[in-house]
Amino acid sequence: MDDNNGSTVGWFLAGVAVGAAAALLYAPQSGKETRQYLGKTTQDGRDAMEASGKELMERGKDLYERGKKIADDAAELFERGKKLVQG
Repeated sequence: MDDNNGSTVGWFLAGVAVGAAAALLYAPQSGKETRQYLGKTTQDGRDAMEASGKELMERGKDLYERGKKIADDAAELFERGKKLVQG
């Protein structure tokens, strides 16, 4: 996932809104069919947001774990250096 994921999701949702508006204006559908279309489009948007949120959460966890390991390694190196200087 790239760093512009939030922007990508925003543009996706904007596209969904524009598509829904165009469908309402130009599609010769009944009210029931239009409501079904809007419901499906809304659900698709929710699903995309949920998937993006899960991906962002996993990426955040991974970055946290990597940062924690780097900090632990740095602390261990500091302690070894401290012992060498004192020793």
